[in-house]
Amino acid sequence: MNKKSDFKIIIPARYASSRLPGKPLKIIADKPMIQHTYERARQSRATEVVIATDDQRIIDVVKQFTSDVVMTSPDHASGTERLAEVLALKNWDDNCIIVNVQGDEPLVSPEHIDLVAEALKNNTRAGMATLATPINELEELFDSNIVKVVMDYQGYALYFSRAVIPWGRDSFIMDSIDQQSIKTLLEDANWYRHIGMYAYRGTALKQYMTLQPCMLEKTESLEQLRVLYNGIGIHVSIVHDQPGHGVDVEADLEKVELLLSQ
Repeated sequence: MNKKSDFKIIIPARYASSRLPGKPLKIIADKPMIQHTYERARQSRATEVVIATDDQRIIDVVKQFTSDVVMTSPDHASGTERLAEVLALKNWDDNCIIVNVQGDEPLVSPEHIDLVAEALKNNTRAGMATLATPINELEELFDSNIVKVVMDYQGYALYFSRAVIPWGRDSFIMDSIDQQSIKTLLEDANWYRHIGMYAYRGTALKQYMTLQPCMLEKTESLEQLRVLYNGIGIHVSIVHDQPGHGVDVEADLEKVELLLSQ
């Protein structure tokens, strides 16, 4: 077993999903999805893993495999707000590191969890840390559902966007685009896809709760821009393996079950 490290994991799990109601309790390979996520999180080096929900039905199921579950307010607008409530409920130290693992990630990588926690520990001027991976496909580059991130030379995020950043001025002349030149640029890893796993310092979580949504966040529909806008550093670690398949809709359940069987 891996030596434990001094960080915690919180797994937010909401029952009310617009696209897949009751999502955390959907059965995959004979287990509720939230159990798969919890068990993967326990394979990391975290000292504590807590499931945070707003629904008694989820608590009733979770208590069949762990006591590490807390009831939180149903009024939170985001998972980040739910994390801040757990920080207070658990009375954890303000300087502790907390990794947010989404409850609909039954194939989450324990190695990614450890990496993002370690990156935050080692980069002391960051309030948060996250992950990114090189974009290798042109379709991903221009897909607005895939969030791009650019970093400075120390690995701190400069900006997140649904648009292509940085913009290749001489390569992206859309009426005469040179496919080979873009392929070469992609191979040089000039663009990075954001992977939405976050580690937070307790102090940054508390500060976040005092901040109002900013214009950039509203425009891009990206919550992390509120953090950058207010001067909180976000460190970005580069990984070259793709994150595990998450569950958004019913069809994803079968895909994940197939991947688990392999």
